[in-house]
Amino acid sequence: MGDQDSTSSLPPSSTALAGTTNFEPLIPVSLKFLITNIKNLLPHPLTIENYAIWRIQILQQFTATGYAGYLTGEVLKPLADQQPAHATWKLVDSKLISALFSTISPSILPYVITASSALDVWAILERRLQSSCRSRVLQLKIELHHLQMKNLSMQQYLTQVKTIIDNIAAFGSKVDPEDIILYTLNGLPAVCNSFKTYIQNSPIPANLDSLYSLLCSEEIHVNQELLKDTTTDPSALYATSHNQQRDRKNHRPSKNFKNSTSI
Repeated sequence: MGDQDSTSSLPPSSTALAGTTNFEPLIPVSLKFLITNIKNLLPHPLTIENYAIWRIQILQQFTATGYAGYLTGEVLKPLADQQPAHATWKLVDSKLISALFSTISPSILPYVITASSALDVWAILERRLQSSCRSRVLQLKIELHHLQMKNLSMQQYLTQVKTIIDNIAAFGSKVDPEDIILYTLNGLPAVCNSFKTYIQNSPIPANLDSLYSLLCSEEIHVNQELLKDTTTDPSALYATSHNQQRDRKNHRPSKNFKNSTSI
């Protein structure tokens, strides 16, 4: 019994220590998948213009493969003496940095090239690009506020409205549907004033889909009214011409009238 106790109290053998020191972590299958497919999953590299969409897509892919915590800081770096956890973390984090770099455009890459972790890359990009995104969103909202239909067709005008709204959404922001309706109505020409008044005073709030449909119908109605004002009905024109000819014939002096006047 004494021999057994003394044996169990001995320190680990040099062989066991060597096995722990020489531990080489393996790349998980999910990480291999992420590294291999990240550029296919995000075909458009990060720029200042698409940061919001890029951020969402990266989070989706990292969450699906179980590595979002490396970006958000939820997965903390183990201490150096915590093996093999420390070695595994370093391997995974370095691979994630490489994956992120492969999705960043050359113009943005210098911002993060010296980052020491995926968390650093994520934080630097957010700090650098969020302010640019807010500025661009403000510009787009001002553009939407001042947009005018002018000589555009209704379809072209509504397409411009939608393009601006989609660009705002691409930066991670949005416009309230009621504001979209207000901006859209404000950009209509004066010939649509009665329609604007109807929509603004309607007891039933209009949604965007129904508004767009009503606007296209209103354009058809306005064009028909303009056509009536600028053209004349052919049958009415014929009747007017015929009546004028008949009136001239009835008022033409007769021969007897000429003879009587000569006497």
